[in-house]
Amino acid sequence: MKRQGIANLAFEPSSPDLRLQSRVSVSRPGPAPGRPPPECDEGPCGWGSFTPRALQLCNNPEGYLSAYSLLAVFQGIVVNGLINVSISTIEKRFELNSSLTGVISASYDIAFCVLSLFVSFFGERGHKPRWLAFSSFMIGLGSLVFALPHFAGGIYQFGSKLEGTSSANFTCNTSKESSLSNYLYVFILAQLLLGIGGTPLYTLGTAFIDDSVPKHKSSLYIGIGYAMSLLGPAIGYVLGGQLLNIYIDAPLQTSPEIDLDDPRWLGAWWIAFLLCCFGTWLLIVPFSCFPKHLPGTAKVQSEKISETHDDGSEAFVEDRNIGKNFNDFPVALLILLKNPVLMCLIIAASTEALVATGFATFLPKFIENQFGQSSSYSATLGGIVLIPGAALGQIISGILVSKYKLDCKNIIKFMLGTCSVALLLNTVFVFSKCGNEPFAGVSETYNGTGKLQNLTASCNANCNCLRSFYYPVCGRDEVQYFSPCFAGCTSFTVQKRKKTYQNCSCIGLPKRLPDTEKAPFEALAGKCRTQCTFLPLFLGFFFFAVVFTFMAVTPTTVAILRYLVFILFNNIFLVSQQSTIPGPILFGVAIDSSCTLWDINKCDIKGACWVYDNSKMAYMLIGISAACKVITIFFIGTAFCLYKPPPDNSATLQKDAELVSAVHM
Repeated sequence: MKRQGIANLAFEPSSPDLRLQSRVSVSRPGPAPGRPPPECDEGPCGWGSFTPRALQLCNNPEGYLSAYSLLAVFQGIVVNGLINVSISTIEKRFELNSSLTGVISASYDIAFCVLSLFVSFFGERGHKPRWLAFSSFMIGLGSLVFALPHFAGGIYQFGSKLEGTSSANFTCNTSKESSLSNYLYVFILAQLLLGIGGTPLYTLGTAFIDDSVPKHKSSLYIGIGYAMSLLGPAIGYVLGGQLLNIYIDAPLQTSPEIDLDDPRWLGAWWIAFLLCCFGTWLLIVPFSCFPKHLPGTAKVQSEKISETHDDGSEAFVEDRNIGKNFNDFPVALLILLKNPVLMCLIIAASTEALVATGFATFLPKFIENQFGQSSSYSATLGGIVLIPGAALGQIISGILVSKYKLDCKNIIKFMLGTCSVALLLNTVFVFSKCGNEPFAGVSETYNGTGKLQNLTASCNANCNCLRSFYYPVCGRDEVQYFSPCFAGCTSFTVQKRKKTYQNCSCIGLPKRLPDTEKAPFEALAGKCRTQCTFLPLFLGFFFFAVVFTFMAVTPTTVAILRYLVFILFNNIFLVSQQSTIPGPILFGVAIDSSCTLWDINKCDIKGACWVYDNSKMAYMLIGISAACKVITIFFIGTAFCLYKPPPDNSATLQKDAELVSAVHM
């Protein structure tokens, strides 16, 4: 996100020979045109006149990278880890569907997209480390606000323990039942605050790295920073998954009546948000002590040469002195929008990021429902696939670009290859999908009685069962039932805290001969065990799909930073990486469209989804993923064909020097 300034030609003499000399100076290695000499802003590490000698050990790119990485880790823990792990729990606790939780996830990107260009434009000329201190404060504040609904929503009421013989009568309190969903707006506010905090981190923070290190090391440093940002989600998935094993209202209230196997169990999703709030605020201290430019920045800048896409925009900006104040912002933006290679890469990066954010948000939910796993275990598996795969892909690509010193043309070719492989690997959704286990009243009838999509049949019509309490049981006929009441059970026994229901009028004969000691019409608490064995296959293929998808991230960043818009605030690329607003929403709508059984509370208000059509969900997700991959490949290929490298610097330098000599003669 390096921003190279523009020479202020308004203060230059208007003589033709000096104008030619200024053009020669643009071509030869030297400080970025128009940027104030970094030497004047290079200073010691500290606060004002207080500059302890010990702090100067950190006054270098490695010291800054360490602080940057820690902030990226905390940001990743919250935004890409804890929130994704908590989505399923938040849906059940606050009666939200996947489309609405998709809006929550997309709110971060909304704030990022709105602010990125402005922060990049003004922050480029400001004190970037202090912007990072502001980023630390806002990320901590967003984490705190995200946890507030837990404290404001009161004690979690999971309902009376369902004994299975019948359902009691409950009254509807519309205001109380509908108030929980209003916390949607608090979550959105928290995500907006997190987006405000993330904007300087991934625009100015990365630009500061690129400004401070030599060209051949920039991709490696940025790759390390991005990889560390992926360590955060790994910690978030693990930490969040473990906290889901703690009851939601601990330590205020324990719940001896329900356990982890009970579908009404909700974990303590909010604890980690408070920890990250205070941890992030501690990083305000180190960022506030860095100087505006690290020592040696001027020397690094003097060795960098522009490799801007040769469409004439660089000369236009230099001649018109564009980019010095806010009045130039519309013109500068128009110049970038008219750059065909830049726009192709931005569209390609946006479609890739759309898929990445969609899967990051809903992959645990997909695993949970597709392969019949618990929320905690699904979150752990999702983290194992997404985080190491993404980190490995970015590190590999960063090393390859740095080691082989790939130019812009070869970088685009490299991106084309990795995206094509990722498209092929995404077909894993087709051949590893799982069908649904039989569910009475949803996917099949009650032994030939009743109708599909109707939980009531003649065998349970007199039980007065309530749809508002989902407590699945698995019958000996290997069919799942909504609750013991809907299974027609009239009695139960408890052994080792496990309930077994007897005399269930809706349960048919077992498909396999039962043991002699087991009654034929029994049901066990919990969902039926899935018969699908494709989970290891899916995880393996999807892991490599993630690796090849993220292998294009670092090269794309380097291409934008270094080669396409060297002359102007190239943080616009970060907008493309975060302009994934439709991603979580699109995935949420697709997942909701595959729902076959919704949670309907006592007031007939629809909440979260209990049962999905697994095949439809898989086809919807592969359709979205494949369409985005094809769009990505098309625009990367277009960028490859349209890109024109700048003239050879040495040849240009010689030609301009001859012209200057001719004028002097």
